[in-house]
Amino acid sequence: MTLLLLVEQGLNGLQLGVMLFLMAAGLTLVFGIMDMINLAHGSFYMVGAYLTATFAPVFDSFALAVLAALPLAALVGMAVEVVALRTLYRREHLDQVLATFGLILFFNELVRIVWGPQPIFLQPPSWLAGTVEIIPGVPYPAFRLAIIAVGLAVAVFLYLLITRTRTGMLIRAGASNREMLGALGVDVKRLYTLVFGLGAALAALAGAMAGPVLAVQVGMGESVLILTFVVIVIGGLGSVRGALVGALLVGMVDTLARALLPTVLRTMMPPSQADGMGASLASMTIYILMAAVLAWKPRGLFPAHA
Repeated sequence: MTLLLLVEQGLNGLQLGVMLFLMAAGLTLVFGIMDMINLAHGSFYMVGAYLTATFAPVFDSFALAVLAALPLAALVGMAVEVVALRTLYRREHLDQVLATFGLILFFNELVRIVWGPQPIFLQPPSWLAGTVEIIPGVPYPAFRLAIIAVGLAVAVFLYLLITRTRTGMLIRAGASNREMLGALGVDVKRLYTLVFGLGAALAALAGAMAGPVLAVQVGMGESVLILTFVVIVIGGLGSVRGALVGALLVGMVDTLARALLPTVLRTMMPPSQADGMGASLASMTIYILMAAVLAWKPRGLFPAHA
């Protein structure tokens, strides 16, 4: 394991981390404001990827395709909140889990009907198709660097939105005491719908950015949703800051474990056994990390409500 390869894997971990943050930020906002466990959050990730893949050849521009996909995904999210989820806010979490699991099946079948069962391979924009030599000897894909930049820009945007705007003040108030907020004349239902639409748009952005890296296919949101829940448990439920820290931790630990563990184990056993055991142990590292964090801080690193 050379220093150059370690730098490259570190960048891969950072890229995975910011992708997970885009997912986790929307999910933790929805949970923090609405106390809603939304298993269908990964479906908006899938919808964002498919909409981007649809608009890219129409506009002949990846950036314009993303800009067109995000508001549509937000509208889909708001429609789902109004039609299907609004009646679940005061229900038990088990009811929410069952209902949103049903939405996963609904969206998977709907996407299969509209776009077909075959994966779609989305190409990155031509101006980001090359590599950038960050340090001598380490060429890194420009599109992955763009993902990192977009994720960090969204983190800054959310920080400013939540801490510096009236909308952010209402979001924080709704997370603290929704009944009092409603008593002060704020339309809490509309606030819920807007927050849910924002969460759907963030998930769609993650899906759009993942499209050129992974295949756009039915059910692509389920695997990333598992990692997203690990992120928000580590970071603290309802905390955007915790979502960022948790996402970066999970991204770095997962990527470096997959790169380092097989190499380390090869010094102790035959390469074939080391590769198999290393892959198995690497897939466990994020859950070991989650258990360690919860043993230290049962409410996560930065819980919204201490």
